[in-house]
Amino acid sequence: MKTVLDKINEQYNEADKAVLRSAYHFAAKMHENQKRASGEPYFTHPCAVAEILVDLGLDAPTVAAAFLHDVIEDTPATPEDIKREFGEEVYNLVDGVTKLDKINYHSHEEEDAENFRKIFVAMAKDVRVIIIKLADRLHNMRSLNYLSNERQQRIAKETLEVFTPLAGRLGISQIKCELEDLCLKYLDPEAYEYLVANINQKREERRRFVDTVVAQLQKLLEENNIKGEVFGRPKHFYSIYKKMKNKGLTLDQIYDLTAVRVIVEKIEECYEVLGIIHKMWKPVPGRIKDYIATPKRNMYQSLHTTVVTNFGQYFEIQIRTVEMHKMAEYGIAAHWKYKENKSGENNFDMRLSWIRDVMDWQDSLDTSKEFVDSLKNDLYTSELLVFTPHGKVISLPPEATPVDFAYAIHSEVGNKCVGAKVNGKIVPLNSGLKTGDVVEILTSPTSKGPSWDWLKFVKSGSAKAKIRQFFKHAMKDENVKVGKSMLEAEAKRRGYALGDLLTDETFEKLSEKLVFASVDEMFASVGYGAVSVNQIIFKLIDYHRREMPLQPAPDEAERLRHTPAGSVSIKGIEGLLVRFAHCCNPVPGDEIVGFISRGRGVIVHRKDCPNLADYDSERIQPARWTGDTDEGFFAGIKIIATDDSGLTAFITSEISAMKLYMTQINGRIGKDKRAVFEIMIRLNKLSDIDLLINHLKRDKRIIDVFRTTK
Repeated sequence: MKTVLDKINEQYNEADKAVLRSAYHFAAKMHENQKRASGEPYFTHPCAVAEILVDLGLDAPTVAAAFLHDVIEDTPATPEDIKREFGEEVYNLVDGVTKLDKINYHSHEEEDAENFRKIFVAMAKDVRVIIIKLADRLHNMRSLNYLSNERQQRIAKETLEVFTPLAGRLGISQIKCELEDLCLKYLDPEAYEYLVANINQKREERRRFVDTVVAQLQKLLEENNIKGEVFGRPKHFYSIYKKMKNKGLTLDQIYDLTAVRVIVEKIEECYEVLGIIHKMWKPVPGRIKDYIATPKRNMYQSLHTTVVTNFGQYFEIQIRTVEMHKMAEYGIAAHWKYKENKSGENNFDMRLSWIRDVMDWQDSLDTSKEFVDSLKNDLYTSELLVFTPHGKVISLPPEATPVDFAYAIHSEVGNKCVGAKVNGKIVPLNSGLKTGDVVEILTSPTSKGPSWDWLKFVKSGSAKAKIRQFFKHAMKDENVKVGKSMLEAEAKRRGYALGDLLTDETFEKLSEKLVFASVDEMFASVGYGAVSVNQIIFKLIDYHRREMPLQPAPDEAERLRHTPAGSVSIKGIEGLLVRFAHCCNPVPGDEIVGFISRGRGVIVHRKDCPNLADYDSERIQPARWTGDTDEGFFAGIKIIATDDSGLTAFITSEISAMKLYMTQINGRIGKDKRAVFEIMIRLNKLSDIDLLINHLKRDKRIIDVFRTTK
């Protein structure tokens, strides 16, 4: 078996070989005596990462950085050592990977989003950093069996959520497919083992069938004087698993477990072969896809068709040119593997353009959470292909609207949009588009700009960002006033003055988390809806309390006097004020604990309250109910039911019949056409709410009823 050095000797010139051998020996020396979890020498890992990149055909600086990617973090080697020995380019790649390695992908939601933003910043600077990281993750996934089950699950989940979509968007299907299969192995081991066993069971039968199809197609090419290659490729397990899950199919109902590929020299031959195949075998309606005329967003091109043999057997055929095949297999890495010419450079720029687009509009977003939410449709979902009146193809997320289309053309087209035509007919701006639609945007120079309502229905991240950007700049002064007023009102409602909470020190801490350049920018962000009032107020109150001694907040003592403090007993606590948490609304009968807060006495939570996970465990004390109380308690319930006009009356009558007091009710119809009610009820003991839930569940219209923690 060839070693990584053997492959380097075969594929690189003398100058590159010297650099790579030097990096190999430097890393070997630095990692000497270090071990992996498997017990193997640690140096086997950077060697494996480098070998993956050699197989992908990456350039010498990238492979050198792969050998060195852990030396700064895990060995005595310094950045100066790397710069001196291997130069600035290799050091920058190593430094980029080192910074990505420090990211905690499972921190709190806003920090998690900030980490995703850092990945894209690194990718915009040099996409090779992400390719090294993908190879690093692939080898770690290959050796995941040596870790604990908990770590296997965490790493596999993060890989599936972060790294496989990136590999797919960069078009590197070799890495994407293997990562997905390895993730499935650890996230759903039963399904993985089932697929392995059952697919292998019929492998010989399937191989004979594919060999027959390949031979027939090869003969067709020869008869029509078309030079080409035909071969079969088994589909990877995760793609089969997804099809079974999404379509509710059994393995026996999935016929195209193997795809047959036809590789020819010219584009026109692709279409000629498609016609020949359809003449020989019947195509399945709706299963013919032309990704040559309309490439995927990662520049993937191919013709796909599913046909039925004379024996009723289904199978998929993919037809593409040699160049398309290189792109399909290696994606952006094909730029280095095949040493692309000038026209190839243009393709490379197109492949990177989506990263630059993301970085352009991400600057208009105030928070990283907003960035990730905007990016999801662009990164994770399939695409919708529509046309301009001049025939240009525009790629949009599924269920995109004419407004998404307008902003995809240009920001000013979106800002001046007043209407739209789809296939020649005037349609509402929130209409869903379909693949193949021809869309024309109607604009007006007198338009005052976009509407806030557009944010409710646009689907693309770039459209949402550009709409927010318009309001951010066009209405800044007004947004500052509105945001400040909203924060003052919420602070007052909670018993504080905004001036006491918002000091130079607390704003400095806040800006570290939410990246505000000034107080006015923070007010404006609240004013135009980029950041919620609670996001700001909760953090300011928390910072304020940390700076204050343990005493009640303004007016807190007056409010706490009216809580039923005598109805609970908290271990080791005497003389402190007691209040009940509004996040989970504990009532007599619930298992409870007491949280010793800073400046607010003891707060009683339900033992299963999800918010407790974020608290200091040393300040949580056992608690129990000590008797009845005359004070009322509040509990929230959520009802999911079929949509029925008489349902609200039924629910309110049941609550009234039990002599309970309803303080709040909110109802809506969800996307699945189900009715959802959220109700707050005042009661005296837990048995009241249990009895009510049982009464409601007897009605056939009600699908589910449960306590909420809000």
